[in-house]
Amino acid sequence: MLTVEQAADRLAVSRTTMFALIKDEVVLSVPVGRLTRIPADELTAYIERLIAAAEEG
Repeated sequence: MLTVEQAADRLAVSRTTMFALIKDEVVLSVPVGRLTRIPADELTAYIERLIAAAEEG
């Protein structure tokens, strides 16, 4: 499980952009108490979707 900041760092995007991806349900998150966490597998799946889209385009 990654924090929003860790996930943003791995994607080389801002924290704001990461929250936008979560809000738009592009990247799924899990609430842990008052915190938001992104499963590492979900981040990997998002990257794979980006790669697939780039190969199609």
